[in-house]
Amino acid sequence: MTQTTKNWFGAIALILGSSAVTGAVVRSTASSREPMMEQPATAAMPAQVAAPGGYVDLTTAAESAVESVVYIKVTQTGKTQRVQIQQDPFGFDDFFNDFFGFGGRGQQPQQREYKTPDRHAAGSGVIISNDGYIVTNNHVVGEADEIEVKLNDNREFKGRIIGCDATTDLALIKIDAKDLPAIKIGNSDDLKLGQWVLAVGNPFNLTSTVTAGIVSAKARSLGANGIESFIQTDAAINSGNSGGALVNEKGELVGINAMLYSQTGSYSGYGFAIPTSIMNKVVDDLKVYGTVQRAILGVQGIDVSNWIDSEKAKGNNPDLDVVEGIYVDKVSDTSAAEEAGLEKGDVITEFDGKKVSKMSELQEAITQHRPGDKVSITYKRGKKQIKANVTLRNTQGTTKVMEEVDLDQMGVNLKPISEGEQEMFGINYGLTINAIRNGKMKQAGATKGTIILQVNDQKMQTVEDWEDAVTKAIQSTDRTLWIKAITPSGRKVSYVIELDEN
Repeated sequence: MTQTTKNWFGAIALILGSSAVTGAVVRSTASSREPMMEQPATAAMPAQVAAPGGYVDLTTAAESAVESVVYIKVTQTGKTQRVQIQQDPFGFDDFFNDFFGFGGRGQQPQQREYKTPDRHAAGSGVIISNDGYIVTNNHVVGEADEIEVKLNDNREFKGRIIGCDATTDLALIKIDAKDLPAIKIGNSDDLKLGQWVLAVGNPFNLTSTVTAGIVSAKARSLGANGIESFIQTDAAINSGNSGGALVNEKGELVGINAMLYSQTGSYSGYGFAIPTSIMNKVVDDLKVYGTVQRAILGVQGIDVSNWIDSEKAKGNNPDLDVVEGIYVDKVSDTSAAEEAGLEKGDVITEFDGKKVSKMSELQEAITQHRPGDKVSITYKRGKKQIKANVTLRNTQGTTKVMEEVDLDQMGVNLKPISEGEQEMFGINYGLTINAIRNGKMKQAGATKGTIILQVNDQKMQTVEDWEDAVTKAIQSTDRTLWIKAITPSGRKVSYVIELDEN
């Protein structure tokens, strides 16, 4: 089990199976623009039942929820790697090479290829529509080459990825099936502290496991993901629960289990779930666009309470006239925040009419919007309260729909440079174009055999480096690739590719 250690009460462990399979950007083939959160007409909402003595009866909710939670097995195919063989320090290699006429000292170090073993992991998922859409965690399926989904009735299906979002650790997959027991989706905003919840999943490969607990905290931030506002619960979760359901007393889905608090890798008190208030928007975007349409406010900040504590630790006596909200430390240029007139030292207290007392609450509120949405922001500057209406933007500073990264538009097939190319050109990194067709690289003048050395100052050592560089560029405000390369004749060249062009 892979763990992520954080200085927050101890270690925070990502809940994975026996081997980690994490993070990927996958292209979606979905073209429908209809909302995906439809529910089957036959789905019945279990009623909350009060048991004798005033206790809440969770049996109906548990029996309903287990039918909607699936067991996910993933395989990440082993990769072929090239390693350099060290020479024998005692000289036996030289002796036998000379004896058999293969030559001795003075030879270049040998390189050999070997294939790493396949990696396997397991987790959980939740059926959210009766035609086979399933929500899980990005860290469960993000880098999977094969996905097997097993339903509670033991039927098995091959799964395919519709889209992944590492920023929220959510993923949407699909199986070819109909009339599935989709879960009823509830509103996580309605959860109360102390309310009973159930965690449903497959810990330690023990399928259809249900544990009960209460909501211990809301809008918890752990610093593990780019955007997070976790539901904290003491319902026991362990390795394999990732992607499983957190449900309320009615059997409604209110969160996707994602992390646990642990100093050992096993449950020791608290688990954390991604609320449906974040999930709904993310999975809708993944289905329609293949990537999340993420709205950006354009501020860097800190909870007011934390800022006050830090100032007191410096010997200062801060006076903001407010003890809740988000202290603004920096405002990005050409952002919605700049449009609203926000400045360093302001305190955001409301977003779109909703009170926000800490950064995680602000993040959760923003994730429910898309670029182009018009919202209101209330903030304090000294004793003065200001309200402004702004239009949210994307990471590029526009209100356009962000397209999914399509590496096919580059029109090249790449492979790491060979030993011969390393010797010929005196380089130890680079990617060779071993096939080229009509696309942006050919339009820029690249040919078969060209070696790509750097993209936007990032050295190209693996094909994954190329994919990462293109992804970062297409999501940036510049959307430009600055490429340093060597032609097959050894001439050093540069290419500039504008990703906005078709």
